[in-house]
Amino acid sequence: MDLADSRIVVGLNTPLHSDKSQEDTILVINCGSSTIKYQLLAMATEQLLLKGVFEGLCQEQGQHSYTWFAENGREREHTISLSNPDYTICFNSLTDLISEFKWPSPRAIGHRVVHGGELFTGPTLIDASVLTKIEQLSVLAPLHNLVNLEGIRFCLALFSHVPQIAVFDTAFHQTMPDYVYRYPISTSWYSEHHIRKYGFHGTSHQYVAQKTAHYLQTPLATLNLITVHLGNGASIAAIEQGQCIDTSMGFTPLEGLMMGTRCGDIDPAIPLYMQKATGLNATQVSDELNHHSGLLAVAGDQDMRDVLSRSNNGEPTAELAIKMYCYRIKKYIGAFLAAIGHVDAIIFTGGIGENSAVIRSRCCDGLELLGIKIDFDLNEPPNGSSVSLISCDTGNIKVLAIKTNEELQIANEVVNYIKSSKAQQV
Repeated sequence: MDLADSRIVVGLNTPLHSDKSQEDTILVINCGSSTIKYQLLAMATEQLLLKGVFEGLCQEQGQHSYTWFAENGREREHTISLSNPDYTICFNSLTDLISEFKWPSPRAIGHRVVHGGELFTGPTLIDASVLTKIEQLSVLAPLHNLVNLEGIRFCLALFSHVPQIAVFDTAFHQTMPDYVYRYPISTSWYSEHHIRKYGFHGTSHQYVAQKTAHYLQTPLATLNLITVHLGNGASIAAIEQGQCIDTSMGFTPLEGLMMGTRCGDIDPAIPLYMQKATGLNATQVSDELNHHSGLLAVAGDQDMRDVLSRSNNGEPTAELAIKMYCYRIKKYIGAFLAAIGHVDAIIFTGGIGENSAVIRSRCCDGLELLGIKIDFDLNEPPNGSSVSLISCDTGNIKVLAIKTNEELQIANEVVNYIKSSKAQQV
């Protein structure tokens, strides 16, 4: 299929009306530099029909791993090897798979887009103007927005009759006040070069905030929360009356917490000093801070499971890395408690936040005087629940572990956007 001429224009003006035979299915696409992740969901019941990932894009050897779900809840998995997989191969394989299983064509497609800048504060119907703006914003996220765009363009060609909605990682944080998102630097840096705090992982922070409100049976607009997303990338958000007022990541995802390969907060003079001291150029320094720092730099391993195992075996560098990691999270929790005042709950999520009782416990250790008390028994055993209360009854602040689901959040935002658009058309 030759997409060169058609992919930017087809499907851009598709009306937001659905065919009943589509059964409100939403396809969610998440394109990365070397992977394409997707989910097909039936939104009436929030049933996951199909999920998968293409790995090894633009490499000699890749694979397509996918799982489909029967009505009785049974899961079946399959993996296919791919030679020289590219976007054409991957997206054609996906459409063939949907057709093979006779699933309905999606009512709409939700695309994860990492950076929306100050232009996009919510889900947005993709048209030619939106494509141009996302491409312009790629200067702020060159490793992400361009590949997000690639996936959008292929879907516009392959699903020309389906409306496509962009959901931005930065959108949830656009409620931050100016005294939070502005940096104390030259005004021209902000006005001309758009240097400000944007924040990331917004889809995950929003999802777990909503799950917390449902769990507590309290309107989100009345809750004050601190959400802690801990994966290979990590960030923390302060949520006041349901809206984000601060977050740890900044102009880029490099700011904030210590992560798998990112350094997080450091003295901003360090990169300049190292350039002069070692002769490294800006690109090399950026690569060092983004891809060779964090847990990897201190412990020699970016996977927290391996770092914890080595710490248990008495390796000093692994224990040092964990102490640094948890200490920085604890500092941000304290800072955001001060910023918000009263906090109803602290939520841990992400691969590490959901699964590591040790990390959750160590991040909260010593915060008992602030009303944060982890219950050892509740914190330790995995119960398979999507929401787990892990704090003691005697603590003033509830502590929860919640499994994030960014794809479901994107799908829900797409559905809500369509409903809102239809209401405005009436």
